[in-house]
Amino acid sequence: MSRPILYTFRRCPYAMRARLAIHVAGIECELREILLRDKAPEFLATSPKGTVPVVVDGDQVIEESLDVMLWALQQNDPEGWLQMPEEGHALIAESDGPFKTALDRYKYGSRHPEADTSEERARGAAFLQKLNGMLQGQAHLYSDRPCLADMAIVTFVRQFAHVDQDWFYAQPWPDLIRWLDAFKASDRFAAIMGKYPMWRRGDEITLFCPKTPG
Repeated sequence: MSRPILYTFRRCPYAMRARLAIHVAGIECELREILLRDKAPEFLATSPKGTVPVVVDGDQVIEESLDVMLWALQQNDPEGWLQMPEEGHALIAESDGPFKTALDRYKYGSRHPEADTSEERARGAAFLQKLNGMLQGQAHLYSDRPCLADMAIVTFVRQFAHVDQDWFYAQPWPDLIRWLDAFKASDRFAAIMGKYPMWRRGDEITLFCPKTPG
């Protein structure tokens, strides 16, 4: 059987969270690093919307990062990421919706001249303060172990923090900072942030999560 193909971009938070789930599930994929300003034609033929991540698994094309996470974890979920309260799905939707909108308008203010970046930062901060409250007294959002909500949201919190790290780390959300810093220092984050050359047809295959012989 042929292995799945993963189209990805190292710094994209959507692609990061997809790689996190693939990594924990231990699914060997053929990794194809895409340069967003010079997208490979084979990638666009597979997924005309032209955004990463995309997984091709046989005849199945999975084009949304959360769907990629579920695809991976439904095959193998050794750490029980899918075991979370039902409200975790609503929290992910809040992150992917209003919080991500505020994040984009805060980070890319020049692309949104109609938006006030300070107001957008405040909108995003309200969500982060909510997460800080959830993290009080425990290592992760719903317990002392990570779940899908943690890993689906943390890459966007990282992106928000990196817009103005001095401001972010001066805010009164110590539990959120602890949670984010623990993620950034983790072996898993290091494992999914390897640097790969841009893929072009005919290149040697690059494996993500290569299987250990034996």
